[in-house]
Amino acid sequence: MPDSPHRPTLTASPDGALEVPTLEAVVTLEGGRSLAAPLSLTPLVIGSSPECDLTLADARVSRRHCELVLTERGVMLKDLGSKNGTLIGDVRIVEAQLAPGKTATIGAASLVVREAGAPSILPLSTSTRFGDVVGSTLPMRVLFARLERAAVTQETILVLGESGTGKELIARGIHAASPRRDGPFMVFDCGALSPNLVEAELFGYVRGAFTGAHAARAGLLEQAEGGTLFLDEIGELPLDLQPKLLRALESRQVRRLGSSTYKGFDARVVAATHRDLAGRVAEGAFREDLYYRLAVVQVVVPPLRERREDIPLLVQRFLALQTPPLSLKDLPPGALEMLRSHHWPGNVRELRNTVARLVLFPDLGEQAILKRPAREGEGPRPLTALPLREAREMAVEQFERAYISEKLREHGGNVAQAADAMGVSRQLVYRLMERYGLQRGN
Repeated sequence: MPDSPHRPTLTASPDGALEVPTLEAVVTLEGGRSLAAPLSLTPLVIGSSPECDLTLADARVSRRHCELVLTERGVMLKDLGSKNGTLIGDVRIVEAQLAPGKTATIGAASLVVREAGAPSILPLSTSTRFGDVVGSTLPMRVLFARLERAAVTQETILVLGESGTGKELIARGIHAASPRRDGPFMVFDCGALSPNLVEAELFGYVRGAFTGAHAARAGLLEQAEGGTLFLDEIGELPLDLQPKLLRALESRQVRRLGSSTYKGFDARVVAATHRDLAGRVAEGAFREDLYYRLAVVQVVVPPLRERREDIPLLVQRFLALQTPPLSLKDLPPGALEMLRSHHWPGNVRELRNTVARLVLFPDLGEQAILKRPAREGEGPRPLTALPLREAREMAVEQFERAYISEKLREHGGNVAQAADAMGVSRQLVYRLMERYGLQRGN
């Protein structure tokens, strides 16, 4: 399709819709072979890492070389600190608009963006919040519009997103906006208990079903009667329990451990995970039929690094929740600029913790903003002051960061050797390096 004479942009209409051009990025390699990938609301990353959206096997291309972002100004090309640079013409750029028909150079490859079809129209919320989740950027307002439409139905919803993006807040917002708002909101973390206890918690048990079952107890599916059950980290649900959950969701009936009879229940299920659930299906670690049953409506929460324009709004909200309430002017000089420039591997949770530290210890100065929150919290005392789930997530993050950094150091930054030593795939190591902002030499 020929390049369009007009500049492709995200365009919000007065009637609450977003026109999104259908675009694709095309990379032409040495020898003439081409690679292509669609460009949508989320940034498209190009580099030598297999975790990138477009992977180039070129020694001159950095692991995460550059990214394309579709904005209201047009398609923006950003260099991600690459070693050899990203060029438009003969000019090495940090960030520049890549207009239709213009070619960028990445290593030995050329990059163009072209139209690939008619634009799509997405509903756009007029609100900058959904429940306690806030955001004014276009991807968040598209997300809010989708949630507003889905919340009032009875459908099962699957919320995908990295740790710390606010998936439980979204689930609570769905419950509050639904006809079930006056019913209970129950939370279950599928990775918090051993497999035998997971079954008892979800489905309940009768007296004498196992040692210690001195009285019958309803499971969470029953306890959420008339309300919503939030299944957090559904990707951790043991494989042998997945058909039982599927059967319960399909039949709307549950059988307690030790019982031979089924009992009906009326609870809506919202599930969430930071895992690539489709990938786990492909690996055989998650049942395909359960995945499709959960993903009747599927939404993806953007990581904070993909919506940095929301940082002032989020910081303002966190400050307003302090006692007494504070405002942006109460931050140390230059703090907001530093917050905007951070990668935020821990997403909104990390931002909230950082703001709290700045309020408590303003004398730490700007350098404290970019540190991982509560590094001194590796000891048990700070962790025990947190709720169980948050403490466990923080402990896991601290362990994974330290473990992967050490393995990369042991193997001189060679990801393949480090992955072999850890007994995991290179793709998993790349994902964790991206999540924690680690480089090969860390």
